[in-house]
Amino acid sequence: MKKNIIQFIKIILGSFILMLTFSCKSPKKEAKLPRIAMLGLAIESSTFSPALTHEEDFHASQGDSIFKFYPFLQSDSALRKQATWIPLLYGHALPGGVVTKEAYASLVSKSIQLLKQNLPYDGIFFDIHGAMSVQGMDDPEADFIKQIRAVVGTKVLISTSMDLHGNVSLDLAQHTDFITCYRMAPHEDEIETKRRAASNLLTRLSNGKGKPAYKAWVGIPILLPGEKTSTRIEPGKTLYAQLPAATSQEGIIDAAIWIGYAWADAPRNHAAVVVTGDDQQKVTATAETIAKSFWAVRNNFVFVAPTASLEESLRLAIASKVHPYLISDMGDNPTAGGAGDVTWTLKNILERKEFKKETGPSVIYASIPGPVLVKEAIKVGVGGKVSSLVGAAIDNRYAPPVLLTGIVESIYKGDINAEVEVVVKVGSIHVIVTQKRKPYHLESDYTRLGLSPRNSDIVIVKIGYLVPELYDLRADWIMATTPGGVDQDLKRLTYKKIQRPMFPLDDFKAEPSLKAVLY
Repeated sequence: MKKNIIQFIKIILGSFILMLTFSCKSPKKEAKLPRIAMLGLAIESSTFSPALTHEEDFHASQGDSIFKFYPFLQSDSALRKQATWIPLLYGHALPGGVVTKEAYASLVSKSIQLLKQNLPYDGIFFDIHGAMSVQGMDDPEADFIKQIRAVVGTKVLISTSMDLHGNVSLDLAQHTDFITCYRMAPHEDEIETKRRAASNLLTRLSNGKGKPAYKAWVGIPILLPGEKTSTRIEPGKTLYAQLPAATSQEGIIDAAIWIGYAWADAPRNHAAVVVTGDDQQKVTATAETIAKSFWAVRNNFVFVAPTASLEESLRLAIASKVHPYLISDMGDNPTAGGAGDVTWTLKNILERKEFKKETGPSVIYASIPGPVLVKEAIKVGVGGKVSSLVGAAIDNRYAPPVLLTGIVESIYKGDINAEVEVVVKVGSIHVIVTQKRKPYHLESDYTRLGLSPRNSDIVIVKIGYLVPELYDLRADWIMATTPGGVDQDLKRLTYKKIQRPMFPLDDFKAEPSLKAVLY
């Protein structure tokens, strides 16, 4: 009996030791995280502006500093923990003129070199605007993605995030796997869209389904400015409202509509729809249905706010009993591709008798580049008098440089775009003069200069439709049809390369087919 007990104990101990040995030799393997590269270049470039965009204008970031652009990829976020993210290069320039071929070649070369140095990858998060124009090129983003494919091959998944004012050519659609864009204009869903692009990529990597079985692309012969296609009003509101339901269908991954970019002349410049998914019938039908719904409402698009000549806009603003009265100086909007230094509007304002005296209606004018005046202002300081030419260094087609003479009210240094900003008081006008061009979209852009847009009678801004903060503070608003590189009257632009016929530039003898091209 005793022998049996001892033998039983030996067997148990032996089994335990064997199990322990096996477990030590064969540790449980942790799931390998997918490797995802992050890169992209974002700008919209007007080919109707004399301005040029250079490499330094992109303020390109490399490495971990790129994470600051993506709140959903901060170190403690769920998405960040689901993959090994490899941030390579991301550059975002203010909208402007055509990108020089040297700038494009340099930025893409650096991106591709970094891509090669950090191989291999399971996925690519490609973040672009989609309306970049480059000297000698018609489709830079397609060229960029082809160079990426040449490095990583066809098996690596690429997910592309875009602005709805970008352009999706067949080439670009063919070489990406997933593609989406903003669903709001103004772009209040920018971060949400980028998150969706990243999530679509991660989901397909984690569930093992990989590339979508089908992509349907439909080109729509419509070319409209953003100021007529805001999702704040109809028909843009309802057009884009159909996308969540379209995307939620079984067998559909994403559905997106691109308005396109109106101020560049290339074959790809027109509206488009892309739907991705695994159900061929649903992908095709959804893309064609959305495209047809866009075409059906083409005649219903109108400006998001009342429009008038500058003279009429000023008359209404001066007579208004509510303040602040905002005027959009649309033709030279630097966030649509204008040079930002057209002096035509400023010249007209300075000539108005109502603004000659300090006791006239208080006006804020944002803004005009004038590096010589800025230098002079720094020299004389706040309270000093300056007199110097400003503006029209790049775009002098509509008015020459303006002699600005007034008192320096404030000086601010350190803005990433303007570098130095100066407020000069001329009569009742507070003119913001910058070392380099800058958009004025935030209330803090004004208050840090000692200005109070809420307490001003009139605020004139180089902009198109008002961004959220300006929209919220306005008492009334009108869009002035001023001249510049982003002229709202598209029929005045000299298109040579866009596809024809194109609405609203041409009459159509027959309905466009709006048939999906399937990949």
